[in-house]
Amino acid sequence: MRRLSIVLLVLGLLAACGGQPTGGAPTSAPAATAAPGATAAPATAAPAPESPATVGSAPTTAPEPTAAPASAAPAGERKLTVMTHDSFSVSEDVLKAFEQQEDATVQVLKSGDAGQALNKAILSKSSPLADVFFGVDNTFLSRAVKSGIFEPYTAPVLKDIPERFKLDSSNGLLPIDYGYVSINYDKEYLSKNNLQPPASLEDLAKPEWKGKLVVENPATSSPGLAFLLATVGHFGTSGSYTWLDYWKDLRKNDVLVSEGWSDAYYTQFSGSSGKGPRPLVVSYASSPPAEVLYSEGKLKEPPTGVMPAGSFLQIEFAGILKGTQQRALAERFVDFMLSKQFQEDMPLQMFVYPVVPGAALPDLFKQFAAVPEQPIVVPPEQIDQSREQWLDAWAKAVLR
Repeated sequence: MRRLSIVLLVLGLLAACGGQPTGGAPTSAPAATAAPGATAAPATAAPAPESPATVGSAPTTAPEPTAAPASAAPAGERKLTVMTHDSFSVSEDVLKAFEQQEDATVQVLKSGDAGQALNKAILSKSSPLADVFFGVDNTFLSRAVKSGIFEPYTAPVLKDIPERFKLDSSNGLLPIDYGYVSINYDKEYLSKNNLQPPASLEDLAKPEWKGKLVVENPATSSPGLAFLLATVGHFGTSGSYTWLDYWKDLRKNDVLVSEGWSDAYYTQFSGSSGKGPRPLVVSYASSPPAEVLYSEGKLKEPPTGVMPAGSFLQIEFAGILKGTQQRALAERFVDFMLSKQFQEDMPLQMFVYPVVPGAALPDLFKQFAAVPEQPIVVPPEQIDQSREQWLDAWAKAVLR
């Protein structure tokens, strides 16, 4: 989902990071430099080495997207361009199978983080840069639908996908994967300090967790925004104790705000390769299996655990862009993304879950990825209407 995170997770496990947070009320930690995006056929994540989400209004100009290398198409061969975020990843042999089946070349146009990519697609709607778009999630769904850049398509397998994932009734955007933004904890730190893992969002504001939590800035980070939305969904926006009251309590409890996932996870979090000072971090429910996978056999079980309560459900969608000259091929690519082959490839490529029932999960996911029983969901329409207001209120309460 995700997000540039797995690329950075790999690099972080290969080379340790350092850094100490400043003391006192929450400060904003320096942003980490993002690792170069993977090319058309390798890796993203749900430790997603995130590419921070662009949460504000669409920019008036759009930086040029960069295309992943693609071999020149022979004369007469069709080419399909897929616009996506920098964290998109698919195994080379899986993508090649589609190309061979369709006698076509797929060009992957990586266009920044999910918010940036969507903004570029909207700004170029009069002259589309691609045929298919992948990477809109439920925090940007309403904006994407309102933009009018997608053509409806009712994929045959759509009837089998659970209703909770189908958020666009027009079928302009079809669900492809899902995951959870969750609190991760350092198991060794907690054990050494005789601490039981926190069991709820409320626990994070208790004295025993003072100075131990690092979160990402929701204005610059996809998981940061998801965590803010989780607090909105859990505590509500009215009543005697609201989500904003909760954040004020977190501030009093010395929460640290980092600009992005990579700094939070690798520099500030004690359970990562960077061995930072804080044992709690906002990350993903699928971060633990990623830790094991990229340890190259050094770890038999993850050093991190997941707090299931307070997790936010993220769903990623794909759609056919209006103006495509390859409508039939674009439909088949969406069908391909919903095929068993692609759906079963995603977990260890992008560290997300498949939406198609019956798609098998790899053993690492079965063993170590958490599946929250009651993830928090905030309706996309409510997010679209209130996102900027919530961000402004959060900044005034937490960063002042």
